[in-house]
Amino acid sequence: MKGVNRYGQSDKSRRYDDILKRPHHRSLKHPSMPMLDRAAQFAPFAALTGHGDALKETARLTDRKIDLDENEKAVIDRRLRFLRERAGQHPHIAATYFIPDRKKEGGACATVSGTIKRFNEHERKLLLMDGTVIAIDDLLAIESPLFRGVDI
Repeated sequence: MKGVNRYGQSDKSRRYDDILKRPHHRSLKHPSMPMLDRAAQFAPFAALTGHGDALKETARLTDRKIDLDENEKAVIDRRLRFLRERAGQHPHIAATYFIPDRKKEGGACATVSGTIKRFNEHERKLLLMDGTVIAIDDLLAIESPLFRGVDI
């Protein structure tokens, strides 16, 4: 059979037989590249820096703020007034409130338990002993042991 030797190699594969066994060439003029730099040539390249972070941010879910009706707002208002009158006792509460997202529209609802430190009437905020600050306008519900047995 023409073009194939007894080992099944074609004539094309034998054309490099003369250089296969020769030693690897080392330049006398140029120093070898360090292995770390050689590996860096093949490191992945991020052409769109920050694109992955932008995609994650877009995919992150946020909730819309719940709009309370007038009755629910009135209940929260009465309960806050009741708690303000007893602020010196530092009442314990459980408050559910909306936390607006800083980066995009919407936010998340959170429930926190704690002891009231003080009311900031000027900024319309409620401060708890643990440092939590709750915007009164973002309150969705408020509970306290002080409300038991009282019609509020």
